[in-house]
Amino acid sequence: MSRYTGAVCRYCRREGEKLFLKGSRCYSEKCAYQRRSYAPGQHGQGRKKASEYGSQLRMKQKARRFYGVQESQFAKYFDIAVKHQGITGENLLRILESRMDNIVYRAGFANSRKEARQLVTHRHFMINGKRINIPSYLLKEGDILSVRSIDLDKIKGAIEANSARPKPAWMDVSENTATILRLPDRNEIDTNVDEQFIVEFYSR
Repeated sequence: MSRYTGAVCRYCRREGEKLFLKGSRCYSEKCAYQRRSYAPGQHGQGRKKASEYGSQLRMKQKARRFYGVQESQFAKYFDIAVKHQGITGENLLRILESRMDNIVYRAGFANSRKEARQLVTHRHFMINGKRINIPSYLLKEGDILSVRSIDLDKIKGAIEANSARPKPAWMDVSENTATILRLPDRNEIDTNVDEQFIVEFYSR
């Protein structure tokens, strides 16, 4: 599977808003989007009117990059969302929010989703007492994520740095555990995307 290894700040500039992909750097003066808030490339500052398809594509790309998901996996999540009861777009966002790397980030155990993926891959977390090293693992209501390496400097630093950050109401976070109380409602997901555009994109 291919993996993007370039500068992720280009993603923020391309989507026209901060996606908070680099943790604390996104809040500092070093933020690339803050310094150059236009699309990358030689035509980045040109004005182009987006077509209906272009708007749908950009929204899909924004959501995919926000959660750090590859194209094929994102399409798979959409297929799962279609089969679930309820509104497809909201189902899709709930699936993305229930990924293990996102839970680690939301609980404040990592400074970014990219850092969370690395920590999960290196077996620093458990789910219901079992070691899980799959960032895309989907948690369910009642699952308990716990930190195996609470003394690891990177995790300790993240917990201290994010101690004041509000935690989601749909999970119960303690010093080294996060319990999934329920899956989030749409108004509890702060991802700045219009999921209807994504549904329209895949329904063409």
